[in-house]
Amino acid sequence: MEKKGCVLMQRYELGRLLGQGTFAKVHHARNLKTGMSVAIKIIDKERVLKVGMIDQIKREISVMRLIRHPNVVELYEVMATKTKIYFVMEYVKGGELFNKVSKGKLKEDVARKYFQQLISAVDYCHSRGVCHRDLKPENLLLDENEDLKVSDFGFSALGESKRQDGLLHTTCGTPAYVAPEVINRKGYDGAKADIWSCGVVLYVLLAGYLPFHDSNLMEMYRKIGKGEFKFPNWFSPEVRRLLSKIMDPNPNTRISIAKIMQSSWCRKGLVQKPVIAEVPMKEPAPLDVDAIFGANEDSNSSVESKQELSKPSNLNAFDIISYSAGFDLSGLFEQTDQKKEVRFTSNKTASTIISKLEDIAKRLKLKIKKWDGGLLKMEGSTEGRKGVLGIETEIFEITPSFHLVEVKKSSGDTLEYRKAMKKDIRPALKDIVWTWQGEEQQQQEEPPELGQQLPQQQEQELPQLGQQEQQPSLAIPVHAVAP
Repeated sequence: MEKKGCVLMQRYELGRLLGQGTFAKVHHARNLKTGMSVAIKIIDKERVLKVGMIDQIKREISVMRLIRHPNVVELYEVMATKTKIYFVMEYVKGGELFNKVSKGKLKEDVARKYFQQLISAVDYCHSRGVCHRDLKPENLLLDENEDLKVSDFGFSALGESKRQDGLLHTTCGTPAYVAPEVINRKGYDGAKADIWSCGVVLYVLLAGYLPFHDSNLMEMYRKIGKGEFKFPNWFSPEVRRLLSKIMDPNPNTRISIAKIMQSSWCRKGLVQKPVIAEVPMKEPAPLDVDAIFGANEDSNSSVESKQELSKPSNLNAFDIISYSAGFDLSGLFEQTDQKKEVRFTSNKTASTIISKLEDIAKRLKLKIKKWDGGLLKMEGSTEGRKGVLGIETEIFEITPSFHLVEVKKSSGDTLEYRKAMKKDIRPALKDIVWTWQGEEQQQQEEPPELGQQLPQQQEQELPQLGQQEQQPSLAIPVHAVAP
């Protein structure tokens, strides 16, 4: 049993207990090398195995490898022994937003700031194909600067978890914050369900209580299904209009995140943040998720998968976010068709994707170069209006059978690049593309086989009103260590 003052893996000195649940406990800790404070979640492997939560943890790891945002709790690394799993996370000092709102309603400007940060984080998650599905004040933390951090992705889902109808079918979340279509169990769009939950959170921040509450759970479900709630008299007309559009019981007419961010109420007081420069970051060794649960050796060894020269790197979320608009909420209002990069997911192997890119390069008479980690660069043979056209593609492994591919212009004329993308490259990629990121389209094929990496979550009953979820929360894994 871990005690205060003990040293984990010769790297972290364990401190006071911060919280405890059924399957995990969280300690404050100090990095012995840097002195930085961290939070370490310690999960009992035997308990997790007994209750069959392995798939949920693996799914959450896969999800969080895609997410790194200033308003999302960061996980620095994952370590494992024969009996325990350790998640070394960002230490968020301020506690839950729930604790603040439980003392009473917040001022409108304060609530707006938290809502702006929540929408920024959720929009970024959706751009990565991730739906949280359990947004509530208990899962929103505050740091020392009173900035919001989204946590607990235990119920999250990736886009490829959808069935053939393009919808999610797992009933999950906390009843008072769940969208009507989730309760109806007829399939739902996870992103639209998250928007509803954001609206309930905003209502709670401004009112100090829930919009839907009843001692009878079925009566509360009825009210949610009809969008039956009342505004307190102190709600401004602007926020009333916005919340009416967010908590629209019809998901097809519910307001989108883009329009929420364009609303006059949400834009009010928005501060232009300085541009954050790209910082080179060394990509850690890939994490073998199965090795975390199979670490039974008695010697200290690193549970890492060996990477072949041509194998794509695990998704480096920092590289993606450094040139996305996620750092700056105001930047999210730019027109998407002005971006110089596109991304798509594929359920093909890395070698198949690379082979397809080589065929395209040959057809377009482009020279192709390769770098380790799935980075390829294609260059034209003739000068264009603004020099030689250069196109870079980078392949990120989410699981061995599921990849995210980014294509962007590295040099040359933007119009020439867009023309090549529209007329030649995109049509040629059609047979390997699962979905183009950021585009709403129904998929006509079955989801990729992800094995145990990204399993379908089993149908489960909604928890009772007020019941706290006791699921271990994971984030961006870096590596594992076995004793």
